[in-house]
Amino acid sequence: MSRTVNSAVRPSPGAVRPYQFPETAETTLPNGLRVVVAPMRRLPIVTVLALVDAGAAGDPAAHDGVAALTARTLAEGSGALDGAAIADRFEGLGTSFDASADWDSTVARVTVTPSRLEAAFSLFSQLLRAPSFPAADVARRREERLDDLAQLLAEPRGLADIRFTGFVYAGARYGRPIGGQAASVRRLEREALRAFHAAHYGPRTTTLFFVGDITVDAAVALAARHMGDWTSSAAAAGSAGVVHATMRPESRRTRIVTKADAPQSELRVGHVGVARSHPDYLAITVMNAILGGLFSSRINLNLRERHAFTYGASSGFDARRGAGPFVVSTAVKSEVTDRAVQEILREIDAMRAAPPTVAELSLATEYLAGVFPIRFETTAAVAGALAGATVHGLGAEWFRTYRDRVQAITVEDVHRAAQEQLDPARLLVLAVGDPATIGAPLEALGHGDCAVVSATDDPTEDA
Repeated sequence: MSRTVNSAVRPSPGAVRPYQFPETAETTLPNGLRVVVAPMRRLPIVTVLALVDAGAAGDPAAHDGVAALTARTLAEGSGALDGAAIADRFEGLGTSFDASADWDSTVARVTVTPSRLEAAFSLFSQLLRAPSFPAADVARRREERLDDLAQLLAEPRGLADIRFTGFVYAGARYGRPIGGQAASVRRLEREALRAFHAAHYGPRTTTLFFVGDITVDAAVALAARHMGDWTSSAAAAGSAGVVHATMRPESRRTRIVTKADAPQSELRVGHVGVARSHPDYLAITVMNAILGGLFSSRINLNLRERHAFTYGASSGFDARRGAGPFVVSTAVKSEVTDRAVQEILREIDAMRAAPPTVAELSLATEYLAGVFPIRFETTAAVAGALAGATVHGLGAEWFRTYRDRVQAITVEDVHRAAQEQLDPARLLVLAVGDPATIGAPLEALGHGDCAVVSATDDPTEDA
């Protein structure tokens, strides 16, 4: 028997399945090291994650990128071990060491079976406490960063991301990449990394997370054995680790970044957003899901489905301790660049003009609530979530009430968030592409001052 399917009718979301975020316990060792344990005994592995208050927002002046380079070089040597020996030891234990810095912190992690946890954690703690930063490996990592940066600036997507934040945050640390720009990276020598480590890595600036097949008592004892005698003068970054920036100037602008060989235009439209601590964060999250955060969002359906301008378009608020950017991102055919910008601006205006429909709200909240458990199926994902909650002062309870609070968001909440956090008068429109093709049409839109700029590394402060 055949059945007719009406593709114009959007399917209704199913019931949200029950889910309980793992319980946690925490303690602080006498030296100030905080230890958080989340037993997940059904999985025969343990993730250990160290969260260090050593983010790129706290990079010293003239040393942009030092937090990132320090993290990348932790495993290049310690004591009598060089980088190759360290990698071999971790490989022999069936795992690997990973460390990276974001704007607010540095995270190091390892996931291993319980029987090999002691040996893995012993080496893990040694790298955190006493990396040697061999000069040759610092130089190699520095060259890798320079190569990565050159590659980013050579392709339209990376160039658009770097130039957009450079113009939005002109003069502030957020206006330069986490890993630093070429000029600052070239200045990073071994002593700069050693000084950053001494200033930021220590028991009072570090939280250890143990997630997986381990008891609370066993985790605390393990931490005490290997890190209980750690001493350091490192102190929390405090306000020095938060970027305070507003968009300068407070006006609409259009910038065309010259990329004459680009087959299409990379578009970024946005302005300075909000800090993760904003009291309306959940309403903003739901609002953005409707605007551009989901495949079924207004911006994606408009640009992709209705106009066939692109394969995909999205928007997002980057959550940081300081006010991260709000940005709409897409790539479109060069000849429709101006029309795509028009549609993006139209959708932002519409989001502010009226509340979303009940159906839109339901789709967004049910999706966010429904996908929530999927995000935390692994020990590494749970450890990362707990680390993020710690950075932003949320606590594990935030996860246990998340779905109820998301589903309590109303159309009025979303409308208020749109009116307060989307500001057409401050929107920067940035396009990476061929000015000969897209310049005149974009200028004709009349979206503030329009200028063509070069694809150089350092944006000017008055651009």
